[in-house]
Amino acid sequence: MDALFKIIKRPIVTERATNLKALANQYVFRVARESTKHDIKRAVQDLFKVKVTKVNTMMVGGKMRRMGNAPASHRPDWKKAVVTVQAGQEIKILEEGR
Repeated sequence: MDALFKIIKRPIVTERATNLKALANQYVFRVARESTKHDIKRAVQDLFKVKVTKVNTMMVGGKMRRMGNAPASHRPDWKKAVVTVQAGQEIKILEEGR
């Protein structure tokens, strides 16, 4: 079980991710950089008890950020996964109506 939480780090809850959930039954997660599509699919199916039909992944480049008066530093790159769930199923990420 710990290995599954190392693959799926956290859900990404943005306006675009919420629209994907409503329109296309897709969920967006931040995942480990070394994880594969098969690892992500298995982890989501085991953790949330849903049937995954498709997994898309992308590497997101880190941005340059200034920290006060110090010279700019570079944030690390990270990996994003967009997981499509079978029609009629859903993942409860956040409580509705908050």
